[in-house]
Order: sequence, then C-alpha cells, then structure tokens
Amino acid sequence: MKILDNYILSRFLYNFFSAFFILIVIFIFQGIWLFIDDLAGKGLGIVIIGKFIFYFIPTLVDKVLPLTVLLASILTFGTFAENYEFAAMKASGISLQRGMRSLILFVILLGGVTFFFANTVIPKSEQKMFNLRRNIAKVKPAAAITEGIFSDFEGTGSGMNIKVDRKYGEQDRFLDNVIIHKKTNQSVNNTVIKAKSGELISSEDSDIIQLVLKDGNYYEELKPKGSKDKRKHPFAKSKFETYTINIDISELNNQDLEEDRNITTDKMKNVSRLIKDIDSLGKNNLEKVEAFSKNITTRMGAFSKAAKNDSTEIAQAEKPIPVKTLEKEEIKKDSIQSIEAFLTDLPEWKRVQLIGSAKSTVTGILSTVVSKKEELQKRFKFYNSHILSLHKKYALAFSCIILFFVGAPLGAIIRKGGLGLPMVVAIILFLTYYFLGVFSSNYAKEGNINNILGAWLPTLIMLPLGISLTRRATADKGLIGFGHIIDGIKNLFKKKEKVSEE
Repeated sequence: MKILDNYILSRFLYNFFSAFFILIVIFIFQGIWLFIDDLAGKGLGIVIIGKFIFYFIPTLVDKVLPLTVLLASILTFGTFAENYEFAAMKASGISLQRGMRSLILFVILLGGVTFFFANTVIPKSEQKMFNLRRNIAKVKPAAAITEGIFSDFEGTGSGMNIKVDRKYGEQDRFLDNVIIHKKTNQSVNNTVIKAKSGELISSEDSDIIQLVLKDGNYYEELKPKGSKDKRKHPFAKSKFETYTINIDISELNNQDLEEDRNITTDKMKNVSRLIKDIDSLGKNNLEKVEAFSKNITTRMGAFSKAAKNDSTEIAQAEKPIPVKTLEKEEIKKDSIQSIEAFLTDLPEWKRVQLIGSAKSTVTGILSTVVSKKEELQKRFKFYNSHILSLHKKYALAFSCIILFFVGAPLGAIIRKGGLGLPMVVAIILFLTYYFLGVFSSNYAKEGNINNILGAWLPTLIMLPLGISLTRRATADKGLIGFGHIIDGIKNLFKKKEKVSEE
C-alpha cells in the first residue's frame, strides 16, 4: 500500500506542479495587460518590472490554486481510469476512497498552507505592489502625468497640478494642450498657465526636470490690499512663446520604491487586523447613522422624545391625589382638529409663508438625506468588503479541498487523461466557480445578500456536487445516469397495472 500511495501521490504532484506553472504564466500575462499603462513606455528598468511581477504573482493564488487542484485531480484520476489502473486496484480489493487517502492528506495540508499564504503573503504582496505602482509615477515624473485629468505634483518643490490632452514621443516627453495650476504656500491655485505644447527635459545626473512650454498664456490672480479693490478681482495676463519651469525631483529620486505610504485596503490586511477593523468600522457606522437620524429628527421637529421629569416631580406624582381636586380640574383640549382647519384659520399671506417654509424645509431635508445616503452606502460597502475579505481567506482554503473531491471522482468517471477533455471540463467548472464568486461578492458588497454567504456561496455550491460525484464514482456509475429514473417510472406503471387487475 505504501508503494501504491507513493505512486498516486507522485503522479498527482507531477500534474499539480505542471498545471500550476502553466496557469501562473498564463495569468501573469493576462494580468500584465491590466497594468500595461503603468509599465510600458515609462523608461523603467528591468529590476523595477521584475519586482512588480514578483509582487503580482502571490495575488494570483486565489485564482490559480483552485483551478490547479481541480485540473490536477481530473488529469491524475482520468489517466488512471483510462489506463485501467483503477480497474486493477478494484480487482485487488482497493476502493476509490482508499486510493485517494494519500491525496486527501496532501490536500488538507495544502488547505492549511493556502490559508497561511492568504493570511500573510498575499496582504504583503498587495501592499508592496500598490506602493510600487504609486511610487513609480513619482520617481518617473513623465509617468505621473495622466492624460485628460489633473495630476498632482504636491511635495516635489513645485506645488502644481498639470493636465495634458495627449502625451507622445520617446518616454512620453512631448505634451499637447498643457494646463497648469500653480499653488501658493497655502495650497491656493492663484496662477493658471496654458500652453499649446510642452516638453519634459531631464538628465540622469540632475535632480531638476525642465518643463518647457511653448505658445501659451500666463494668468495670475492678484491680491489687492484694499477692500474696494477686492471687488474688482484684479489679475495679470501675459503671453509667451517659450516658458520654462524647473521641477525639483531630488526628494522623489532618493525615495525607496517600496516605501510604505500608510494606505491600506481590505486586501492588504490579515485576519487579526480585519477582525479588529470590522469591529471598529461597524461601531463607527452605527454611530454615524444614529447621529444623522437624530439630526434629521431635530430638523423635522417631529418624533421628539419626551423630556425626563424631575425626580421631585415624580415623587409628588406618586402621592395619591384627592378626588375633589380631580373633579374641579379642567382638562384643556387642543383647539387644532386638523392641519386643513389650522391652515384655513390663518390669513392668506401667513398661510402661503408657512407652506413655503415647510416646502423649503422638506426639500433641504431630502437633499441632505440623499447626499448622506451616498456617503453611508460607501461606508457600508467598505465595511462589507472587510467581512468578505476575512471569510474569503477561509473559503479559499476549503475550496482547494472541495474542488479536489469534485475533480478526482470526475476524472475517474470520464476516464480520459491528457490535456484535452479534462482541461475543457476543468475550465468549465472553474469558470462556474469563479463567476459565482464574482457575482456573490458584488451582491454582498452592495448589501443585497449576507456578507458571509457571499464569500462561501461558490464553495457551498461545489460541496454537494463533490459529494454526488464521489458517490457515483464509488458505485461505478456514469456522469449522468437516467437508469434509476426510468426504472422508477417502470415500477410505478407496474404497480398501477396490479391495482387495476385486482
């Protein structure tokens, strides 16, 4: 049995590592296309690109590893069944479960390693990759300018925002339709520079990069001393053919590309950090909702809570009141029977004023509710994403085990080895698993389904499939069998015939 276990395990490991290597290469090339704008044409060295790929590889584990387990198990057991090795095992009295024992132990160990990897390595890789992408743009100023939007150069000694319509040429050094907002020490944009074209000139030995603008205008808002002059909003305007701006990048070139910017998302946190942040985010969100509801209630002037009575008044109220005083006391009734009657009794000018005031109040409250709703939705979406990330770390480990029990009996049933049919079946099952995960995660983030269910739904759907396939493979049944259904229908008709004869 040890020889058999070693043989089955060695075949599975060969298929496992072969499939993992092939799939990781495919997913790396697919992922590079997503970040091609950050890497291509930026003048980046091979070391920086290598670091980026190195940090990117661990983030692919949640996609590659489940597919690898599924494909390797189908290939291994499909080859065994195709070569009648399973038939020889069963003829020797060795069941399918016994043949899978060594692989079950390996997959359980793999699940534990996967959880450790998802809890420690992947968050670090996400953090390193995020910092690398963010700092590449700062070390390479040409890469920091994005077409069509204002790019911030704060902290580089220049204090400006730059927007260009198009970048072209070697390392994107030439610019079209440049707009620059220069900032003061108080971060106020009081200077605007517009130019039809521009050029970035730099040297490897210099800490200064020159931005040469051509054919443009210079606008500067002046600060008058008198209050009367402020009403005129004075400004200065000048036209230029060539205007050069020196940008100091010494601070950027001396920084580490992997510098921690203290920016973290849910993917960059481990289990302990996620649990702590989920608790604090949940409490904070509830406090925000309660404070906002109290604010709206106060503004509406409705549903106000009754004021707490003084303890001395409560004590006096508990004393028995003489019957005579109750008989003599007159109960005052509210004179307002309805809103319509109240408005009818008012003068017309006052009624119009009151209705207008009520409309403006309601409109203001509704606009406040709509704006606050968007903020609260973002807060709860951020909170839901943390819960999803926490449970996905556990679900990833269990998915490797569940998909093994899907792939192993499936390979024994289809009885095909190689990269033909097993690859097609594995891809179809994985795409089903993957898209279920995508849809459930998106629904959970929006709060449409439970967050925990959103993380576990793909695994829970694959669980009964794995159980069913394992039972069918153990009983030597096909992938889809209609024999038991036909037999049930035949037995039903036979019973009806007996009843009619009697």
